[in-house]
Amino acid sequence: YCDAHKVAELYLNPFIYYPCCYLETAQALRTLAQAARGVAASTKEPQASAAMLDSAQCVMEGSAMLIHEAHQALVHPGDAESQQRLAQVAKAVSHSLNNCVNCLPGQKDVDMALRSIGEASKKLLVDFLPPCSKTFQEAQTDLNHTAAELNHSAGEVVHSSRGTSSQLAAASGKFSQDFDEFLDAGIEMAGHTQSQEDQIQVIGNLKNISMASSKLLLAAKSLSVDPGAANAKNLLAVAARAVTESINQLITLCTQQAAGQRECDNALRELEAVRGLLDNPNEPVSELSYFDCIESVMENSKVLGESMAGISQHCKTGDVVAFGESVGLASKALCGLTEAAGQASYLVGVSDPNSQSGHEGLVDPIQFAKAHQAIQMACQNLVDPASSPSQVLSAATIVAKHTSALCNACRLASSKTSNPVARRQFVQSAKEVANTTANLVKTIKALDGDFSEENRNRCRVATTPLLEAVENLSTFASNPEFASIPAQISSEGSAAQEPIVRSARSMLDSSTYLIETARSLVLNPKDPPTWSILAGHSRTVSDSIKSLITSIRDKAPGQRECDYSIDSINKCIRDIEQASLAAVGQTLPCRDDISMEALQEQLTSSVQEIGHLIDPVSTVARGEAAQLGHKVTQLASYFDPLIVASVGLASKLHDHQQQMTILDQTKTLSESALQMLYAAKEGGGNPKASHTHDAISEAAQLMREAVDDIMVTLNEAASEGGMVGGMVESIAESMGRVGVLTYVFVVFMVCHQMTKSVTCPEELGGLASQVTVDYGQLSHQGRLAAATAEPEEVGFQIKTRVQELGHGCIYLVQKAGALQLSPTDSFSKRELIECARAVTEKVSLVLSALQAGNKGTQACITAASAVSGIIADLDTTIMFASAGTLNPENEESFADHRESILKTAKTLVEDTKLLVAGAASSQEKLAQAAQSSAKTITQLTEVVKLGATSMGSEDPETQVVLINAVRDVAKALAELIGATKCAAGKPADDPSMYQLKGAAKVMVTNVTSLLKTVKAVEDEATRGTRALEATIECIKQELTVFQSKDVPDKSTSPEEFTRMTKGITLATAKAVAAGNSAQQEDVIATANLSRKAISDMLTTCKQAAHHPEVGEELRNRALQYGSECTTGYINLLEQVLQVLQKPTLEQKQQLAVHSKHVAACVTELVQTAEAMKGSDCVDPEDPTVIAETELLGAAASIEAAAKKLEQLKPRAKPKQADETLDFEEQILEAAKSIAAATSALVKSASAAQRELVAQGKVGSNLANAVDDGQWSQGLISAARMVAAATSNLCEAANASVQGHASEEKLISSAKQVAASTAQLLVACKVKADQDSEAMRRLQAAGNAVKRASDNLVKAAQKAAFDKSEDDSVVVKTKFVGGIAQIIAAQEEMLRKERELEEARKKLAQIRQQQYKFLPSELREDEG
Repeated sequence: YCDAHKVAELYLNPFIYYPCCYLETAQALRTLAQAARGVAASTKEPQASAAMLDSAQCVMEGSAMLIHEAHQALVHPGDAESQQRLAQVAKAVSHSLNNCVNCLPGQKDVDMALRSIGEASKKLLVDFLPPCSKTFQEAQTDLNHTAAELNHSAGEVVHSSRGTSSQLAAASGKFSQDFDEFLDAGIEMAGHTQSQEDQIQVIGNLKNISMASSKLLLAAKSLSVDPGAANAKNLLAVAARAVTESINQLITLCTQQAAGQRECDNALRELEAVRGLLDNPNEPVSELSYFDCIESVMENSKVLGESMAGISQHCKTGDVVAFGESVGLASKALCGLTEAAGQASYLVGVSDPNSQSGHEGLVDPIQFAKAHQAIQMACQNLVDPASSPSQVLSAATIVAKHTSALCNACRLASSKTSNPVARRQFVQSAKEVANTTANLVKTIKALDGDFSEENRNRCRVATTPLLEAVENLSTFASNPEFASIPAQISSEGSAAQEPIVRSARSMLDSSTYLIETARSLVLNPKDPPTWSILAGHSRTVSDSIKSLITSIRDKAPGQRECDYSIDSINKCIRDIEQASLAAVGQTLPCRDDISMEALQEQLTSSVQEIGHLIDPVSTVARGEAAQLGHKVTQLASYFDPLIVASVGLASKLHDHQQQMTILDQTKTLSESALQMLYAAKEGGGNPKASHTHDAISEAAQLMREAVDDIMVTLNEAASEGGMVGGMVESIAESMGRVGVLTYVFVVFMVCHQMTKSVTCPEELGGLASQVTVDYGQLSHQGRLAAATAEPEEVGFQIKTRVQELGHGCIYLVQKAGALQLSPTDSFSKRELIECARAVTEKVSLVLSALQAGNKGTQACITAASAVSGIIADLDTTIMFASAGTLNPENEESFADHRESILKTAKTLVEDTKLLVAGAASSQEKLAQAAQSSAKTITQLTEVVKLGATSMGSEDPETQVVLINAVRDVAKALAELIGATKCAAGKPADDPSMYQLKGAAKVMVTNVTSLLKTVKAVEDEATRGTRALEATIECIKQELTVFQSKDVPDKSTSPEEFTRMTKGITLATAKAVAAGNSAQQEDVIATANLSRKAISDMLTTCKQAAHHPEVGEELRNRALQYGSECTTGYINLLEQVLQVLQKPTLEQKQQLAVHSKHVAACVTELVQTAEAMKGSDCVDPEDPTVIAETELLGAAASIEAAAKKLEQLKPRAKPKQADETLDFEEQILEAAKSIAAATSALVKSASAAQRELVAQGKVGSNLANAVDDGQWSQGLISAARMVAAATSNLCEAANASVQGHASEEKLISSAKQVAASTAQLLVACKVKADQDSEAMRRLQAAGNAVKRASDNLVKAAQKAAFDKSEDDSVVVKTKFVGGIAQIIAAQEEMLRKERELEEARKKLAQIRQQQYKFLPSELREDEG
């Protein structure tokens, strides 16, 4: 049938399915012919043999006609008549196939049973029931007896469907006979009903039982034909449960037994129905995981225990109503226990490594079968003339519910399948079901308004196409191509299942006996032997449940396999350790039976396979217990060849370092895998064991790093020898996992480097290895790019171009290997360059395909960048406006710009709608919407700026209000663009879509606020109020961002946090003043100030709270009080708003209350900031702290100067200047000594100052605060002077060495260093203990500075004296020239004397001025 269905759909996509479907159909027909002949030969009845051959002949003839019509449809694809003939022929072939199947042994008997049930069910279609022939009690007894027989026969049908055809035939006949008797009993019982409505309900239940019975026989028939069909067993179990449930509903409706009897009978039938779940559990019973099964068993066992106690207690007290409720609860609990046990046993069996796990199908046949049956029953009730209005509405609800579920299932199936024909068929089927359902709902609404015969006929007609559509959809969904693959349980897995199944069966048996005993005991509670029997059954039930729980826990999937794998890897680690010891001792035997390249390929293959299993093992360890055993066993199996290959490769390496690297990295990989197995065993596949998930993730990351390290080493070793086979295989494998973007640029850069490295072949190995790694990451990172690209052609283009890039990388790596083997071959060099150029071109093609695929996302990024620039420009404009410098260039008013602002704002709202809609549409539309919104916000910003400028600088606060309003809009648009980018292409229930909706709401709110501000800005009576309202809304939005879980990009210091809280205090005072004055100008100023103060506080609060050194408790405290402070300030501003609207004394008094609350929150924030500083931090305004900071700063400055001197070299001089070279070296040494000594001096001064603080001589005592401050200022100035003098000395030394300065400047600088050093010593001695260790170090440091300065001065003076001696004077011989020479020398002497006198006066003045600012201690000391 499935092949016929494919052929019928050939015309939809002939290029894909034309050859394969014909071949599959021909092969299937050949197999069918052989099977038909075999069945006919083995059948003893000649008539049955002939029927089989005839039906097979009909199939062959119909298939030939089908292929012919399919060919005609292909030749004339637009011919509707050809397509209609094709569909008719396909239906005929399907009918012939059904007839052929019905001819199989046993199938005919099932068909006869089905026809018998159909004929018997016609008794329910009569208008009047036959007269009753029995009494009510006899009819009730008869109904109970036949119900029990029918339920038992249903169980026999289930069992026989797995047996021989004769057993199924006998069971089907017995079932149809029992159904006939049950139907007669039900009709008899319906005749005894008291009202017409009750009779209609009884007949309706009988019809449901008839339909459920037919479904049961059909499911049994399907299972007997194909026992290995996916979900066939579960479909049969569902049908049997449906028969039992419908029987129980009828019994509950009809019988009037003694209290408690009906509930016991229903419970017994339910237990009988679920017993089949324990027979050969090789299919999943439910979607429960193994640990969900354990929880279900625990919960249901608790309910069962309470129910059993209730049964016993209510039997004693005679409370039969409560007894019935307890029996019902016990029945539900037992069914739940049985289902959990069946699912757990299936998971245990399938988790065995020797078992083959099944695979989930494209659709769930059980869901389709249940929906189909429910829709059939509901439609039957709809068309029943006796149905009441309430029944019609109930049936309509059922139809709508199940058709909606079917449409959703089709949507999911179409998104999962890669078969375009199947995808199209699922979509088309869903549309047919949805359309026919909509038509049926219209007729039902008309029927609900008027229950006329005409409306009922319309409703009946509307149900027919719906049932046909659902029938076609169910038939199509039953295609084996979409079915799941059942698991194959091994003998070991079956043995592991046995304890669970045995305990569950014992529980069901003992529970059945217990309920039967309780049923008789409730009628005769005074019977002691019966009580003893009940107690015995209760103990048996309890023991079996305990055994069940123990068995399930002991057989947890994967635990045994984890232990085996751990032992195996431990053995591997011991082997690698022995090899490492042998390598250290140079005794590792070399393997001569295999080549080095083969060992390397074996090792590379093992490492790659291990790397591929990291994510699967991590996944199953977190939540797939059934697959844990398979994955860990598979992972451990690769470590034996890994160790063998690693040791073998190390034995062939001549470099000892390479040997140890390979062995150590192999050991690291083995140890990380061992850690992974321990974590996986602890996790056990339990999704609720969240405490183990972090350890699993950490172990997985360690394994990835170990795999990457060893792969890099292997690739480098291989490339050094020109062996690129492993790299080529790695790239080829990555080509199957196409993905893009992040590493495209890396590949491009490596290719560029390869082109440059043709002259250095030894570098090619590492570059080839890098290309391999980067292409692998490239193919992995962007896997979704091709899948999510719109349209599909772009995705196909991305995939194709990335694969072409992979081919280019393969050629490139191969050519690199060839060049390494022949470094001087010019032909190989030329080929490598050509390959690199080709790869570069393919990289550009990949990038162009990516840009075409994410045009909308790129546009969003560009738009967001543009909006960020607009926000920065607005901040600058706000600064100009606040300074009162935003003046108009011409005579214009705000009214000239109002309409432009309003019009542009409305355009932005429309763009916003398109932007939000673009997230769910194509990339093209998203790009257009993003570009349009960025353009519109630019225009809006310009017109608002023009409008604010036109208001003049006389009212800067109003200008700021207006610009702030458009800034809020721009900020909201930036958030909206970001949310749209994240939500693009996501489903409607994705969290990013909710963020998009929230951002859109904020955007609309801010645009509305802008419009209100624009309208009120010229109204002096309301613009303050409007500004305050906008500020309150802005602060609320800032608070929302503050309370989000997003971590700020950077952190800030507690001191900055404390400083920002001062703005809140100022803004609070201004807000209270504005509320009391009720002046609009004050309110505007308050609004502007509040906005900035709160924004700055929230930003710094969050940044300080997320500082790496801030603990969790302090972080939460800071965030809490930040939120409370902001909330309190919002309340304060809202109170100011109320005062403006209703300025009463009571309202104004509330301002003080709110301001006190804000002040209290600010105090808490400051205390929190102080706590963030820790015990080592002090008040930054403390003078002693400033002194210490300046001392350390001076030391740092001096150290920097010393480093500068270290870098100085004497300039090159001619040979005849050797004496000068010695002098320059002497200068440099002396300057370096001074720099080092002053650095030690300042550090010693800092230590001395700390000592003073520790001794209490300098501190926070208020009485000495002024003096301490003066002392600290003296110490600061002295430290600064030392640093400045040392810096000048370094510059003078440098200039002197380079020949740009005189020795006098160097001498002056050295003397200044000595003088400032003395001043620093005096400043430190004022309050210090002369005998302290710090002072001794300080004095020693000062002496060192003085000695170094003296040495430098002496060296410079000697150099100057020597220079003066060397300078010879040339005396002119002529008389006139000699007199002129004397006069010039005297003139120069007088000028020098005058300059010396002026310099002395200037120095005296400088010292006098400095003396005025010295602290008193220094003055006295100097005096």
